[in-house]
Amino acid sequence: MFADEVVTRALARDVRLPGGAGTAVLITLDNGHDHTKPNTFGPAGLLSLDAAIEAARARTDIAAVAITGKPFIFAVGADLTGIPLLRDRAQAHAIGRLGHDVFRKLGELDVPTFAFVNGAAMGGGVEVALHCTYRTVSSGVPAFSLPEAFLGLVPGWGGTYLLPRLIGAEKALKLIIDNPLAQNKTIKGPQVFEMGIADAVFEPADFVEESLAWAARVLTGEVTVERPEVDTGEAWQRAVDTAGFVLEGKLHGAAPAPVRALELVAQARTRTRDEGFAAEDDALADLIMGDELKAGLYSFDLVQKRARRPAGAPDKALARPVTKVGVVGAGLMAGQLALLFARRLGVPVVMTDLDQERLDKGVGYVHGEVDRLLAKGRVSPDAANRLKHQVSGSLTKDAFADADFVIEAVFERMDVKQQVFAEVEAVVSPEAVIATNTSSLSVSEMAGKLRHPERVVGFHFFNPVAVLPLLEIVRGEQTDDATLATAFAAAKGLKKTAVLCRDAPAFVVNRLLTLFMGEVLKAIEEGTAPEAADRAVAPLGLPMPPLLLLQLVGPAVALHVSETLHGAFPDRFAVSAQHRRLVEAGKTAVYAPDFTIDPEVAELFSGGDRPSDEAEILDRALRALAREIRIMLDEGVVAEPADIDLCLISGAGWPFHLGGITPYLDRTGIAEKVNGAPFHPHGLQAL
Repeated sequence: MFADEVVTRALARDVRLPGGAGTAVLITLDNGHDHTKPNTFGPAGLLSLDAAIEAARARTDIAAVAITGKPFIFAVGADLTGIPLLRDRAQAHAIGRLGHDVFRKLGELDVPTFAFVNGAAMGGGVEVALHCTYRTVSSGVPAFSLPEAFLGLVPGWGGTYLLPRLIGAEKALKLIIDNPLAQNKTIKGPQVFEMGIADAVFEPADFVEESLAWAARVLTGEVTVERPEVDTGEAWQRAVDTAGFVLEGKLHGAAPAPVRALELVAQARTRTRDEGFAAEDDALADLIMGDELKAGLYSFDLVQKRARRPAGAPDKALARPVTKVGVVGAGLMAGQLALLFARRLGVPVVMTDLDQERLDKGVGYVHGEVDRLLAKGRVSPDAANRLKHQVSGSLTKDAFADADFVIEAVFERMDVKQQVFAEVEAVVSPEAVIATNTSSLSVSEMAGKLRHPERVVGFHFFNPVAVLPLLEIVRGEQTDDATLATAFAAAKGLKKTAVLCRDAPAFVVNRLLTLFMGEVLKAIEEGTAPEAADRAVAPLGLPMPPLLLLQLVGPAVALHVSETLHGAFPDRFAVSAQHRRLVEAGKTAVYAPDFTIDPEVAELFSGGDRPSDEAEILDRALRALAREIRIMLDEGVVAEPADIDLCLISGAGWPFHLGGITPYLDRTGIAEKVNGAPFHPHGLQAL
């Protein structure tokens, strides 16, 4: 046990099973808190479960042992707060072995064991269920996953051995590797049953009673559980090979944990249980002591803790209510914003544009997206109708007269935005917040000609709006606390990760990505082949290569940001002649459909006779990032390095195993070489 462990106790009681099936010991996992503090397994929790299992094993008068969780929560894995306390590999190995020693007893008792998965189950919570003979799951389970590879670990308490042998390697690898690397995707209760992990699914009401009745029928032979035979031959190897190919394409060897997990699944095909568990112990011991896990836990703390307590946010009591929202514009971004505000805040949203055709197209986009949500079962028919009625259009800004919050999403030009703001200010109340979704322009300059510049704030979303969590909230020179507090309250209602930024060119994400991409474009301009320059940053394991990011953002938009930053910082930000040539040629795609560089783009990119090798390009890009981040912190663009990392993780999808960027620059020594000191001189601390 460690001092801060919240102990999940295993509370055992006898339950008389119906139908004369005998007595079962029902173990309930409960840490004594409500569902906001989930059950986890630390050393003391594991020992509590061990004691309950041992007490059951000593009895001769029971027919079964079952395990379930407190209301709404089964268990969400190991208590990772104890990881920093481990000092050497032997201690890490002991933790892995303890989990195995306790959990495997559930699969080795003289009586059948049942897991009744009544709520969220992740990591070790999934694994303790896998050790049981049978499993039921509630249809209301909101999240079921093995997230370890996302953090820098492997499912090391039986997951990589038991799951593929239960449902086959292909389906198991979706949970062990694919889902964690897809922004830690989870599945729900019905999918757990459909995948064959659970043997029965019941509704949340009376779930445990239904599960006990089902268990009784299994024990009396009234119900026979049949499971498909797992193919341990060619299908297993094919699944492993496919996963390996995808993994290399995504991470290029940048993160050791997913590779280690894949190796364990591959070897589980022929290993005994003892061999498989011993290999998991070794993998856990190695990874627990590695840098990737430290960075992963730091990233996890960022998105779970710092994201909920934004640095510099004013007192939330100052926030004004938002009962109606106005959106200036009816293009794609405006449509995404309108749907988000209507869906998350549940308030009327009115869009405006210059002509009826564009307005109809924008409102029609929102209605089409609502229909897609309905078809996928993401909203009910009643909710779909309500959303469609909430979003309307108007050709005049008079419709904003009673709006509390108006956001513009128009062309990225200062004079256009200033004109829009003047027109909005003429019709809204003095207290209404006016927000801009600008990606790079000055919020202060935009507000400078208004009568009430204090109620203007930057509210910069990332595309696609429904997917990326980040919202850069930009405080202009005259933005007051009430406006800022309202912006943060709205961000919380929108379920966005808000980071407070100073009004500086391109804020955080676009400033850093433009610099990063600029080094790649510079290498191309000097004569490096586009494919080689694009491949140079692959060792970081980023979500996509720079030229694909350029295509996603749009070459014209990226050029505008580049020009803005060059105007502000000409000594550090250049504008690529090839990039400008690309935009002038009207090219919007850099890649051909077969994911090679478009030949026409390659021709536009040609020129230069000083090619660089890939390692040199990566080093230049990282040095530029280290230098710029130090400048941004000195300028007060954000409060701390943690905010830089949170922005890159939640706004650009940078992987957890990097810790954003600053921990990586520290551990590679680049931060110290460039700036004379690391960003985290005392190491990565819990937030």
